[in-house]
Amino acid sequence: MDMATEGDVELELETETSGPERPPEKPRKHDSGAADLERVTDYAEEKEIQSSNLETAMSVIGDRRSREQKAKQEREKELAKVTIKKEDLELIMTEMEISRAAAERSLREHMGNVVEALIALTN
Repeated sequence: MDMATEGDVELELETETSGPERPPEKPRKHDSGAADLERVTDYAEEKEIQSSNLETAMSVIGDRRSREQKAKQEREKELAKVTIKKEDLELIMTEMEISRAAAERSLREHMGNVVEALIALTN
């Protein structure tokens, strides 16, 4: 009986390893062309992805710049509304030896307060 059991085991092993019959594989002489084509399409797809990422980044940068520019314009409008005294402007110009535009800007940024404007200019 030992012999028959060993034979059964061998038979089962043979069935498992052989499996269903497959046709013999054909030589793959055209596979290199398919691989080359795959690489080309991968490259083209990667370029498309990169260009769309670049477009997205550029639009984000453009949006940010336009927001910054809009905020800057609004700030300038607010500063233009601040009233300043001619005497304060001339005082800052002569004491600090700066241009009229720089003195006016400093005064406007400090809401017309000459003391704060002078302090800011000296720091």
